[in-house]
Amino acid sequence: MPIRSYLMNPLLKEIRRNPVLWLLAFVPVVLIAQHVKPEAHTLLFVLSVLAIVPLAALLSHATESVAAKTGDTVGGLLNATLGNLTELVIALAALRAGQYTLVKASVAGAIVANTLFLLGASFLLGGLRHHVQEYNRINARLQTSLLFLATIAMLIPSAVSEADNMAVSAFTQQLSVGLSALLIAAYGLGLLFSLKTHREIFGGADHAEAGEAPWPIRLALATLAGVTLLVALVSEVFVESVQQAATAFGMTPAFVGFIVVALVGGAAEMASAFSAAGKNRMDLSVSIGLGSASQIALFVAPMLVLLSYVIGPAPMDLQFWPGAVVMVLISTVTAFLVTSSGRSAWFVGVLVMMVYLIFAMTLYLLPPRIQ
Repeated sequence: MPIRSYLMNPLLKEIRRNPVLWLLAFVPVVLIAQHVKPEAHTLLFVLSVLAIVPLAALLSHATESVAAKTGDTVGGLLNATLGNLTELVIALAALRAGQYTLVKASVAGAIVANTLFLLGASFLLGGLRHHVQEYNRINARLQTSLLFLATIAMLIPSAVSEADNMAVSAFTQQLSVGLSALLIAAYGLGLLFSLKTHREIFGGADHAEAGEAPWPIRLALATLAGVTLLVALVSEVFVESVQQAATAFGMTPAFVGFIVVALVGGAAEMASAFSAAGKNRMDLSVSIGLGSASQIALFVAPMLVLLSYVIGPAPMDLQFWPGAVVMVLISTVTAFLVTSSGRSAWFVGVLVMMVYLIFAMTLYLLPPRIQ
């Protein structure tokens, strides 16, 4: 009993102290509403968003406690992996339904949201509290290099299919499978490089503020597991309601996938990155943002292509519409430029977020024609 009390007290204290976590009451509400009124799509959409927000905050606190034990590089990877679970659940649900437009839009949107919105907002929020912040630029360069590789893999199928229209479909599918295997291999080798063979050059500088003591590791891991499960359940409700709710709000499928799904799906990792930036832990923020983007581009997207042969109504390829490829390319170049110095300030964050707002405005006012 004393051990259980020792483990649970920090969690209960955090819930009482943080008003955002009071929204956890919406988690059972949305699950009950989904069974009672499954046709109320707009209501379920709003409730699922309200439920994901506190779960993201709780996931953020638990991840910070784990990162305090493992270091910012491993902590950032863990947060990116768990944070991307929401995007993966959303994409798998859309994949089973054959909504490949939504799948591709959500993948491209998640990459852009992490490299521009998450990174820019972290620079802005951290810069408002700290004059200049520093982080390991070598890690940022590795992640942006991986993103550039993924952008090439997205560009090639579109470029080649435009050059020769003979047997395009079969060729594009075969090429996409081969590219998916190469991207997954590159991601695995990147992890080996940064976490094993050259991990000494990826350590972050210690600029963190002294804050509250981290949770016990057992409580942090148990919270991560429980919250991850709840996020998956709420995400299912979100996926089932988002299309109809989008129509009611006048949003197009491309805008929903690229902006709405990406922001809601990335709420957990964004909460962690923003909190870390405010505490002057920019290595953790940058690792979460760019690490999540590279994981989606080099692992999640290729896995969705391979899984489409198993659970999808038809195989999916890596041929994205030109506008998505251009936005991902611009996002990658922007992230490379702003992180090359290893220093950030609030106005750098403003500039990065402006690029994201340009993309969002363009998609809302003039949605691309998706084949």
